[in-house]
Amino acid sequence: MVSERVGLYMKAKNISYYAFENSLGASRGSISKAVKDGKSIGSNMLEKILAKYTDLNPAWLLTGDGDMLIDGDNWQNSSVNTYRLKTDNSVENQQIPLYNLEAVAGLVPLFGDNKAFQPVDHIMIPNLPKCDGAVYVTGDSMYPLLKSGDIVMYKEVNDIVNGIFWGEMYLLSIDMGGEEYITVKYVQKAEDSHYIKLVSENRHHQAKEVRLDQVKALALVKGSIRINAMT
Repeated sequence: MVSERVGLYMKAKNISYYAFENSLGASRGSISKAVKDGKSIGSNMLEKILAKYTDLNPAWLLTGDGDMLIDGDNWQNSSVNTYRLKTDNSVENQQIPLYNLEAVAGLVPLFGDNKAFQPVDHIMIPNLPKCDGAVYVTGDSMYPLLKSGDIVMYKEVNDIVNGIFWGEMYLLSIDMGGEEYITVKYVQKAEDSHYIKLVSENRHHQAKEVRLDQVKALALVKGSIRINAMT
């Protein structure tokens, strides 16, 4: 949890709860209660923390990736890209659950009842479109737009047959001979209306057509996070 990492940072820097809350203009006990009880910390307060404590790595704070501290020899940051529809409205504050796909055994059970699964963390980025969750990307089919280890944030599509915006990027679960194949692709129309065409960003990957009824779970990709590291 983000609040747990705030506590770890305070411990590493030997900062008391009183001094930390006072430096941020936070009410007495608000941070300490969130840390001790494992509660969420609002995005406005997180922005204040990152603005005040500039050696704190934003990527580590939000996702747990990378090092806790930024310094002159080893620093890390994260870049966020959003993929909006014209009809999208931004949400000022939302907690996006980040899931481990291996732990939840795939997209189908996750989308079927995401409340049954414990997210590994929550991501808080202001003014994103409404998202239902986030997962880590594997593979290189969308490189250089996405690379293995990036995080994609998604909005579930409940009506797979009628809910596709052609040409947009999707997170898909496809039944391939009884095995679940999870991928991120652009989805385009195929000549046969019973099929869809999956197109990669990586020019070394050929487009592939699959039957629409093979798609067992579908989500529109709304944004991505890449952890950029320089040493």
